[in-house]
Amino acid sequence: MVSAGEFRNGVTFELDGQVMQVVEFQHVKPGKGAAFVRTKMRNIINGGVIERSFSPTDRFPTAFIERKEMQYLYKEDDLYYFMDTETYDQTPINGDKLDDNFKFVKENEIVKVLSYKGNVFGVEPPTFVTLEITDTEPGVRGDTATNVTKQATLETGATIKVPIFCNTGDVIRIDTRTGEYLERAK
Repeated sequence: MVSAGEFRNGVTFELDGQVMQVVEFQHVKPGKGAAFVRTKMRNIINGGVIERSFSPTDRFPTAFIERKEMQYLYKEDDLYYFMDTETYDQTPINGDKLDDNFKFVKENEIVKVLSYKGNVFGVEPPTFVTLEITDTEPGVRGDTATNVTKQATLETGATIKVPIFCNTGDVIRIDTRTGEYLERAK
């Protein structure tokens, strides 16, 4: 059990049958009246964000989220197949459980499969990935203005903005949390 007075960013707990994760919290002690905890929470299963206030003494059951490393194998129709690297068991996961940042994951990449009480609800890709640019316009010689970007298609099919000096065939690093170009890979 976790009390509202113990809330910190990242704490997961059950609220009305839903699994919630604290995104932001603030302990408020007004001049008059009782103290309370103002929280912003994200529903782990459906991604919805809500704000709510609690008494510091309110208690909730702790929710333990299992993060298991698995290898992404392939996609067939709307199912994505993942393999447990220890037991070699394959697990199909429906595409609607994958976040938008999964578009940066290529086959054979190691990811974290998130589950609660045996039910898979999401896949967490690596924070940084290295991908090749398969299609982009060539940079114009002399166009050296700062922060000029252009569209580029990556080997996974995702499109992002890259600096003008990047060309087809370049290998780049990407932050999967934001979908932004970081640097050329060496």
